Amino acid sequence: MNAMHAMRDTRGFAFESTLSKVARVLTGQYGVTVAFSPDGPRVEPGRIVIPDYELSGGVERDVLIGYLDLLVARAKHSSLAQMDALPPGVAANLAQVIEDRRVCVQLLDEYPGARWFIGKLRVHAAEQARLRWPKLHWRDRLVWLVERALWDEQPTRTEASHSLLAALHAAQDLLDESRRSRSTAQSIAAAQALVARVRALSAGDVNSMVFTADPVEDIDTETATSSSAPLNDDTTLPDQDNAASPPSDKSGGAQAENAVGMGQSLTDAQQASARSEDEAGVVPDTTRARLSIPLATEFDEITDVTGQGDSATWRELRAQARADTAPLKEKLERALSADERTRWRREQERGEIDRTALAKLATSPGYRTPFRTQRAAKGRDVAVSLLIDRSGSMAGRKIELARLCATALCDALTQLSFDCEVLGYCSLESAPMKQLYERQLAAGADLQRYNRFVERLDLKVYKRFGSIDPSGIATIDCGHENPDGEALAWAATRLADHQAERRILIVFSDGYPSTGDGDPQVLRHDLRERVAAIQKRGIELLGIGVLTDAVEDFYPHNVVVSRLAELPSTVFSVLSSMLLTR
Repeated sequence: MNAMHAMRDTRGFAFESTLSKVARVLTGQYGVTVAFSPDGPRVEPGRIVIPDYELSGGVERDVLIGYLDLLVARAKHSSLAQMDALPPGVAANLAQVIEDRRVCVQLLDEYPGARWFIGKLRVHAAEQARLRWPKLHWRDRLVWLVERALWDEQPTRTEASHSLLAALHAAQDLLDESRRSRSTAQSIAAAQALVARVRALSAGDVNSMVFTADPVEDIDTETATSSSAPLNDDTTLPDQDNAASPPSDKSGGAQAENAVGMGQSLTDAQQASARSEDEAGVVPDTTRARLSIPLATEFDEITDVTGQGDSATWRELRAQARADTAPLKEKLERALSADERTRWRREQERGEIDRTALAKLATSPGYRTPFRTQRAAKGRDVAVSLLIDRSGSMAGRKIELARLCATALCDALTQLSFDCEVLGYCSLESAPMKQLYERQLAAGADLQRYNRFVERLDLKVYKRFGSIDPSGIATIDCGHENPDGEALAWAATRLADHQAERRILIVFSDGYPSTGDGDPQVLRHDLRERVAAIQKRGIELLGIGVLTDAVEDFYPHNVVVSRLAELPSTVFSVLSSMLLTR
């Protein structure tokens, strides 16, 4: 976990991929993935959903890793079924607070390096509680102070109202019992006991000289009363050395409107921040160029169809491809072999016998260097990834030739001992994502920073690295739109994770990036930013324009194919030139 602290790339698929790897390590489960959604945080079978985040840095990277640690702790050590069975309300919120503290302590025992990230999440939760405090119900303020008490954090002066502190004092024995919780059932029982105690105090059923409940509001009040206390006197923040999990409400529709703590949706937190900026007269800069940010990534689908194509169709495609590119492949093979023959160190004292030195060895008794060794550079240690635009505009002859071109390249590269993979992308309208968008819209969420609202990514792996069965290429088809920047980031992340001396990413495109509900200017800026970031990672990028010169606007190294019939031979020639250039 400490290694995560040095990571700087928090954008797009690279960050999701990294978090997914960490999740698999912490949970010990292969195949666990991480997704982002405004409806987070929550744990699902095989997936951890983290609250949505702002790529411009609105939420720190370490805070998001803290969310991951919190959810991993729940997945490993909590009974999610028991928690989900609780009816929404203050008892469920308190139970989640107690349970989160319990499971995080267990996670910190196993992975002490997680303490830093949980601490960052605690600080973030405290700041969001400060911003939202005037609008919180009394019961939600109580849940927050219970959370602070469980982790030995002192309340700020704003939080320290008389009725809240009196309730905590009167329930001190139950707080001690909550700290000793060893199971989900015990956490739930402790929460229910706390609620019963506070209700009894409020009703006057318990003799307590210190409890003087505010007559306007108590644990069952349904309307929040704004606090008159100033918000600029918060002098106490959580101690990171005592970091643990903050409170969390039940996910989805059961989430309390005014819940606070580390388990809250970041959309709620960002709305609170936006309200504070509005009150302060701060006008956000909405005109600046930005990356294309999806409303959620949890609905995106990645399908691996490697080896699942029809064998007869694949053989037919391969025969046609070889007819077009066989002469080019043979020419490249000769060039590569000639290049490799020059890469030997001769006159060595050890290595393999150099046949050209055998005569000298026979005629010169003192000759000691008849060996040769190969140079360190590996001419064929190159990984090539093909990324194909599957938008609706590629339908017909374009996608047929893209399929043929992918077949020709994959077949030839495999025969020449280069590792390669073939990917495709498009976006499709998603009913669940549309429902999420409508819920966020109805809730008054600020959605201006997003640029993909109702369409999910449909990403396909037709032939993955290391596979010897490329028949999946025969299934390449078309979809709807083409959010190029996001797909490019995904393909580049896969390529960067593959061990190779050189990495080449070839993109087939027939126009400008597009989604059904996105701003075209944002999409174009997003693609340029992604291209620049990928090149900085050392990946060689080539844009192939299929009957379009749009690639010239985005890819410094590009080729425009004006005649479809020339697509396979043109692309193969350009790739050959790249492979022969060091």
